[in-house]
Amino acid sequence: MMASLTCMRLRGVLTAMLAATVLTGAVACTGSNTASTANSGGPVTAQLADLDPVPIGPAPSPRLPVTVKSYDGTEVTVADTSRIIAVDRYGTLAQTVWALGLGANLVGRSTSAGFPAVAAVPNVAGGNGSLSVEAVLNLRPSVFLTDTTSAAPAVREQLRAAGVTVVYFDPDRSMDGVVPQIEAVATALGVPEAGTRLGARTRDEIAAATARVPKQDPQPKIAFLYLRSTAITMMAGRGSGADSLIAAIGGVDAGTAAGVNEPFVSITSEAMIAAAPDVLLVMSGGLKSVGGVEGLEKVPGIAQTPAGRNRRVVDMSDAVILSFGPNTGRVVSALSDAVYGTPA
Repeated sequence: MMASLTCMRLRGVLTAMLAATVLTGAVACTGSNTASTANSGGPVTAQLADLDPVPIGPAPSPRLPVTVKSYDGTEVTVADTSRIIAVDRYGTLAQTVWALGLGANLVGRSTSAGFPAVAAVPNVAGGNGSLSVEAVLNLRPSVFLTDTTSAAPAVREQLRAAGVTVVYFDPDRSMDGVVPQIEAVATALGVPEAGTRLGARTRDEIAAATARVPKQDPQPKIAFLYLRSTAITMMAGRGSGADSLIAAIGGVDAGTAAGVNEPFVSITSEAMIAAAPDVLLVMSGGLKSVGGVEGLEKVPGIAQTPAGRNRRVVDMSDAVILSFGPNTGRVVSALSDAVYGTPA
């Protein structure tokens, strides 16, 4: 889901009923270990029963026009949401549009928006994640949702000159930013009530998921690795988004603890050994790109870490692991089960 990151980084608790709904929607399994044996070591795949975001209700009727403050500092008036393109490096915006009940209006997406429900929606970012202005214009969007990282300044000028209504959102992703982002997208699309309901549901799901994470003493050190073939291997650090996700599942971000103060840095033997993670967290597509767990063990420094020696590798679909959108509660539950085993 993060092909575009390659371009950009190379350089109240729920009611019992709601909690049960969240937790049964997330499972963890693997070809060699089930989630119940995850705590003893070995590779595990964290899975969601369904990768598609769940709409908060029937398609709402937008109240338009609406004027909002775009993240780039400009005021933007949205008068039509019948043809929405949503592009960001994590797929968050497209997931949010879908969960708001406006999926039928989505006519364009990014590579990172890889959930099954939008498989037939045109990808305007191409295989390498680079935004194609021509592809955007060909789809005649009534509104284009993106962020200031996915759309470079030159692209912004081209879209503005072509008269495209563009709303920019905060590119940073974190657990604290999930609900505000949902509400911001809903406001821009003229459906603030749906945003409030979706935000509340997502907040409750996250609360339920984090409440059931087993307490660990000491907390496991978990490193998030971004992999795209053996030529592109990076470790996450402060501000990556992965750091807050790791904290949500009761872990310590190994990169940040080792002094990585940038979102992603290239892996070196020295950095990996210094980080000494107990668990490696990766995207499923990234793990496949390096040849699976066996290939990952050949990445510099991995074999010399506790995680490498014990083959403690947890992978999860590229489409959801760092999406920080409406699926976040289910993502936390699935990762917790994969790391610690399913509670009895």
